[in-house]
Amino acid sequence: MYQARRLVLAHFGVAFAVFVVAIILGEWQMFVRSPLSAWIKNPELYYRSVTAHGTAMGYIFPTLVAMGFGYAICELALKQPLVGLRWAWIGFWLLIVGAVMASIPVAAGKASVLYTFYPPLVGSPFYYLGVVLVVVGSWFWVALMSVNLASWKKLNRGVPVPLAMFGNVAGAYLWAWTSLGAAIEILLLILPAAFGWKNTIDAGLSRVFFSWTLHAIVYFWLMPSYIAFYTIVPRAIGSRLYSDTMGRIAFVLFLVFSMPIGMHHLFADPQVGGGFKFLHAAFTALVAVPTFLTVFTIVASVELAARLRGGKGPLGWVKALPWRNPMMLAVTFSFVMLGFGGAGGIINMSYQLNETVHNTQWVTGHFHLIFAGAIVIMYFMIAYDLWPQLTRCRPLAQGPIKIQLWLWFVGMMVLTLPWHWVGLLGMPRRMSYFDFSDSALSSQGWTLIAGTLGGAMLVASAILFVAILARARKARQEPAAYAFATPVHMPATTPPALNGFALWLALMIGLTLVNYGFPIVQLARLEHTSVPVISIGGK
Repeated sequence: MYQARRLVLAHFGVAFAVFVVAIILGEWQMFVRSPLSAWIKNPELYYRSVTAHGTAMGYIFPTLVAMGFGYAICELALKQPLVGLRWAWIGFWLLIVGAVMASIPVAAGKASVLYTFYPPLVGSPFYYLGVVLVVVGSWFWVALMSVNLASWKKLNRGVPVPLAMFGNVAGAYLWAWTSLGAAIEILLLILPAAFGWKNTIDAGLSRVFFSWTLHAIVYFWLMPSYIAFYTIVPRAIGSRLYSDTMGRIAFVLFLVFSMPIGMHHLFADPQVGGGFKFLHAAFTALVAVPTFLTVFTIVASVELAARLRGGKGPLGWVKALPWRNPMMLAVTFSFVMLGFGGAGGIINMSYQLNETVHNTQWVTGHFHLIFAGAIVIMYFMIAYDLWPQLTRCRPLAQGPIKIQLWLWFVGMMVLTLPWHWVGLLGMPRRMSYFDFSDSALSSQGWTLIAGTLGGAMLVASAILFVAILARARKARQEPAAYAFATPVHMPATTPPALNGFALWLALMIGLTLVNYGFPIVQLARLEHTSVPVISIGGK
């Protein structure tokens, strides 16, 4: 990697700086809600912090990681210089300007709307304009991924697209389409109200547009981790990928199944009919298919590593796994957290059970296990794996990395499992204060104390992660040539459907228009659906 090195470093550097700040804010929120802290008196400070934490973690951090990793893949997998380097830098700086623009009104208390765009609560217009710039900057990356793929295909006609690049472009296309829902909501509905041009807003229609983005964005966050599962983990643990074809199928199925599912977040909303809620619930179940395929394929790849190390018997091979290897630890921890979080997702997709847990701490626990747990721990490993290529440093010491991973895993479990428990007991989420002197809540205070301790472990892990990377840069050494994992059996030919995206993009767009088009048109034609704007930002 030569041309894109500084570009990738810039994306990773800002991403993980934002990540550390956001995680400290998250720990502060846990502390001030717990019995360990006195009531802060001003709940707006809490919601200001939640907005900053959610915006940074939901929009800025994963977008920068996906973009940086994507640019690295272009040069490392395609083995050609990045096409459009200047445009990549323009996209990066647009994103940075947007992030700063959104952060200023949040810090000033003029956009404490959490990270969900749910009217009639509307913040400063500059917050939304900042988020739009972040999205526009990321669209430069989407375009460049497509351009680089097309450039490579011209020079390599009939050759299968490297799996890492195939997953990378799938993630880019998914992001371009899923981000469109929130972009339409902001530009057509929220900004006119935020600027004061209108004093009413159609809250129901706005929520439907945001649901277009709300859940599919999770699979955009997930894509870099899944690319790492398929193309980094097997090589890093001394194995080979069990099936290249299975990886391609998983990536395209995410395009098809992850878009038309967002309305399961609106089960309690009266403006959407029961039929479309059922359709979205059904597709929410189907999105588990590519995850099951991935778990099977990666476990098979891991077993191969153990067999090559002399592992015997139906389960005896587990002992032969390279447990001292940080990548082995990371993928194990990721799958454990994915299992717990995914089980919670089955509850969330059920209409009846969702009604019980949706506005409770259960959802907070589920969300953090999937994103902050299963996904982010693989972001760490992506950075560790690429760091020698990016900085020309020596291979990173494995001891500190293993400590960092253990801190993250244990901290996340201590943080989230009590949330699931109290969620079942009815503890609401998004609350700035709990009166633990009340007899109904007195027995639940320990869960927030545990969460505070778990959060402290996560902060320590995040700081250690940054320290490991910073320290490694001081020891210079020219890295060996980088290689992604190779499959056990490389197919002689790859079906056109698994070497391109035309079919899957048509399905993605078509299913989205079916599942969202009718409700959106119906709601847009209704009269007297707008409600007064509740503005907390002013002009």
